[in-house]
Amino acid sequence: MHANTIENPPAFAQLALDKALQDAIAKMGFSQPTPVQQHAITPALAGKDLLVSAETGSGKTAAFLLPTFQNLLNKPTSLFGTRALILTPTRELASQIYQQCLQLAEFTGLKIGLITGGEDFKQQQGVLRRNADVIIATPGRLQEQIRQQSSDFTHLEVLILDEADRMLDMGFSDDVLAIAARCNPDRQTLLFSATLTHYGVIKIADRILKQHQVIALNTLHDGHSNIEQQIVLADDDDHKQRLLAWLLLNDTYDKALVFTNTRNKAIGLENPLRNQGLRVGVLHGEMEHYERKRVMNLFRDGIVNILVSTDLAARGLDVKGINLVVNLDVPRNGIDYIHRIGRTGRADEQGVAIALVKSTEWNLMSGIQRFLKQAFTPRTIKELQGSYTGPKKVKSSGKAVGAKKKKDEETKKPAVKVKIRHRDKKNIGKRRVPSAKPDTPA
Repeated sequence: MHANTIENPPAFAQLALDKALQDAIAKMGFSQPTPVQQHAITPALAGKDLLVSAETGSGKTAAFLLPTFQNLLNKPTSLFGTRALILTPTRELASQIYQQCLQLAEFTGLKIGLITGGEDFKQQQGVLRRNADVIIATPGRLQEQIRQQSSDFTHLEVLILDEADRMLDMGFSDDVLAIAARCNPDRQTLLFSATLTHYGVIKIADRILKQHQVIALNTLHDGHSNIEQQIVLADDDDHKQRLLAWLLLNDTYDKALVFTNTRNKAIGLENPLRNQGLRVGVLHGEMEHYERKRVMNLFRDGIVNILVSTDLAARGLDVKGINLVVNLDVPRNGIDYIHRIGRTGRADEQGVAIALVKSTEWNLMSGIQRFLKQAFTPRTIKELQGSYTGPKKVKSSGKAVGAKKKKDEETKKPAVKVKIRHRDKKNIGKRRVPSAKPDTPA
């Protein structure tokens, strides 16, 4: 079931919330629910499992905290163990949720705990063992505590996954599933994600949600309305590299992110771009953790303002000030494209995403446009205009006519001729009799 627009959204005062929560809402200055709160609070209060798409900054935290707190207040318990668990990908986000929990729970008597990496492990053990009602945690550190038998989720009433797509992109899929398996199977589960097109989110939702309601508040188009998406045609890889250098030297941006499909290509771009006087760093999945951290710090601090990266290294990348993304290689699918361009245009800021497309990538790029239901803006760089201007004929789908046939002809290898000797020709079809071995002497 997808959410529809609510014409006359109720004020918070009209929702079935305890006076303690209403007082906290008033103190925080909230009066009118945001769209995600309008759609999610009522079914969550009814105990339904939810799969919700909502962007950062949409008010989603209160959308899952308010009904969770209300349901905990409705059913006081003397049972031991955590009652509500909120999993989130980063310690920064966990800390933000923790602060909002404290504000909303100020007049309720609910006890809140925070479990993240980088903090004292034994102190966090104490938080879990003191029977906190609500725990906010990052998956990695919580798994460490579970292995030490510090936690008890056998009576858990609500499990919440916030920014699930990002959590999975950061490699926490196994941890999330392992934690969910330790929780009360009769719990309510709320899963929030920026997009419902993420294959990992759908897969994990199928495993941990029961009969659930889907609330889709943002389409792919809505999610990228503040990103200008452009296509620049290129003759070949050498032409692409010259176009990339021109864009980085001439376009206006604070920070730029360049994506390649392979590690070797990312590494190979570093010196040529630096030779142009550009401040460039490289990030890929084969780098040691300390080296990746060093490069990221240089990028965050603006010491390097251009980062060349592979998809693997870019998952979960969140750096302020990225307003230009260049796809040197067209990504392999629409989901990867979404992740790449999603690094810009964040928090309602404007961004530009440019794809450099050669003839063999035309159909792939057309497929991504169909997937997003968007048409990208063609752009020509006069100083470096090439000979490739697109396919001569295009189908209604956007695919090039005859492109597959041409590609097949290019990749077809000539047949290798095998020399047949005259004596072998004479023996074709005849049975070969092995020569007799000499008798072995006794």
